[in-house]
Order: sequence, then C-alpha cells, then structure tokens
Amino acid sequence: MKRETAWRVFAGEYNDSSFEIKGEGEMTPSYVVTPLGAKVNRLFFIGVLTDVENISEGGDLVRAHVSDPTGVFTLYSGSYQKEVTDVLANIDAPAFVAVVGKVRTYTPEEGTMYVSIRPERIMEVDANIRDNWILETCKNT
Repeated sequence: MKRETAWRVFAGEYNDSSFEIKGEGEMTPSYVVTPLGAKVNRLFFIGVLTDVENISEGGDLVRAHVSDPTGVFTLYSGSYQKEVTDVLANIDAPAFVAVVGKVRTYTPEEGTMYVSIRPERIMEVDANIRDNWILETCKNT
C-alpha cells in the first residue's frame, strides 16, 4: 500500500478543521478536510515543542504541544510509537522540532470535533529550518 503524502499545514488551519472523511475498510485511511480544502491524512510541520507530559500511570502515553505562528498542534504518542515517545521524552522544551504524523480526531458529541496528531517521526531542528518551513508553507497553502 502506498504511503499518503504528508501535507504542510499550519496549526491554525488544522485546528479549525471540522469535517472528517472516515475510511470504510480496515486499511482505508481517514482524512481531515481543512477550511482551505486540503484533504489530509498525514502532516509535516515544524514548530516549537513547548511541553511534554506523561498522561498515563506507566508513562507509556505522552501528550506534547508544538507551536507555530498560527496556533498549537497537540500530539499524542504511546507504546505503539515507542521510538517517537522516547525521542519526545528526551527533548528539552522549548526546542524547534520537525514532525511527520497521522491525523486523529475525537468527536465527543454531534457537531464537535477535536483534532490531534499521532507522530510517526520527530527530530530537533534549528531556527533557520523552522523559518524556511514557515516561508515554504505560506507559499504552498
């Protein structure tokens, strides 16, 4: 199966998404449709890792936040992403990070949808790389 393209999207646009296209099969991807019309399954973004918090007893589930100029991405990483979870635990916030991850949604009630990211890869980068990502994302969105 071909891997989905990772889209460059700002946090503000992603967080304002309110429509999901659910996959109908076991291996069929789900998509989030952003306000500007991007149909995304995977994201690529760079920002400032502001915090990492263990949210389970055993420490095998962490929540992190990555800020860009438009808002904040929320990441959840657990035992199925052990390598990424370990990397997150070892980065001292604040730090510039590049992230590739899958879109996730939570719909507690009809008409309300929250979005988050399940990171697949994360690495520290420098301010120059972050600045270039911002410029390229502005050009492409």
